[in-house]
Amino acid sequence: MAREAGKSNKVIMNAMRQLEIRTRRMVNDSLAGSYHSVFKGRGMDFDEVREYTPGDEVRTIDWNVTARAGRTFVKKFTEERELTIFLLVDISASGNFGSGAASKRDLAAELASVLAFSAIRNSDKVGLLLYTDRVERYLPPKKGRRHVLRVVRDILYHTPEAIGTDTVKALDVANRVLHRRAIVFLISDFETPHEPMAVRAELRRAMRRTNRRHDLVAVHVEDPRERELPNVGIIALEDAESGEVIEIDTASSAIRKRFKELSAERARKLVSDFRAEGIDTLQLQTGVSYMPALQRFFRTRERRRV
Repeated sequence: MAREAGKSNKVIMNAMRQLEIRTRRMVNDSLAGSYHSVFKGRGMDFDEVREYTPGDEVRTIDWNVTARAGRTFVKKFTEERELTIFLLVDISASGNFGSGAASKRDLAAELASVLAFSAIRNSDKVGLLLYTDRVERYLPPKKGRRHVLRVVRDILYHTPEAIGTDTVKALDVANRVLHRRAIVFLISDFETPHEPMAVRAELRRAMRRTNRRHDLVAVHVEDPRERELPNVGIIALEDAESGEVIEIDTASSAIRKRFKELSAERARKLVSDFRAEGIDTLQLQTGVSYMPALQRFFRTRERRRV
């Protein structure tokens, strides 16, 4: 992999070990119990039969056992806890941007690591699909620490073959490869060179299809400089995916204000689309701790479940 070319295996393993230690601590200290209580299993498993007690539902009576024993018995069920967490991660060129120490892709990898370690802590499976304008990497859902480390390594160090973005195609592929209901985390900056109404409508339809078959969670990863420009004079901005270059005079307060307004409007439309489709959303920014946002997300899901 080209991205790994400048890194020795020892450096990569050290980086992975540090990330594992950091994210495991976050899982144990901040998310213990939250993950388990927030995400439901696929259904109910039969556990055993026990003698009827007043207040039990009539529909749980096991009539065969009742007839043999001459006393009323009911079936006891427990929630089936094994889940599949599926990480659908956008690794297009725009994800390499970061105005601080970490890029959007770095943030996506760390969040994915927290989710993955939360999953294996509860004996759930984790799967991965990396995409640009094509599927770059697919790892079928599995359990275990070694598998999770492979997932995180691929997110961090896989070198994309393309620079564009096709989230619709990625969602359609996920629907084909996932044969059982899963929690699908779509992690992206949702940046495309051009956003005509037709593209926006197509993405909404794709998200709707996925959310009907699975539990889709949209994770919007952005950088503060994508919301507001600093006053640094004339700068050249290049779109990482289209290659288009434009010059902007950031010394102009009118230009900075217009940029901020357009960014806010785009973000508002994105959130509006998610809400219209009933999709849970997690908003993250580079340079800002994601743990408070993740904890709020879990609390909101738990309240709604109760």
